[in-house]
Amino acid sequence: MDAVQWFNLCEAVLWLVIAIVLAVHAMQGTSQLRRRTRILAIAFLLFSVSDVIEIQTGAWWKPVWLMLLKGSCIATFAWGLWRYRQLKSSAGDESKL
Repeated sequence: MDAVQWFNLCEAVLWLVIAIVLAVHAMQGTSQLRRRTRILAIAFLLFSVSDVIEIQTGAWWKPVWLMLLKGSCIATFAWGLWRYRQLKSSAGDESKL
């Protein structure tokens, strides 16, 4: 296993740990927050799997479906960040009232 493959393996473990933390966190909070957190946990789990597949294929763009999977995960992460910022800003507005 070369350095790039080891790096991808370390990334896969990191994304898996984040997925587990989010899955545990999804058991708490409101139903709407649980749903979003579950979606993010699944996206991080799939991103972890995509890194393991990337170790085998040697590139994130081969095969094309792997690139689409990674892109979908990244889009989901961006959506999660956007929703988090929306919730945080609306919570801040309520505290000013």
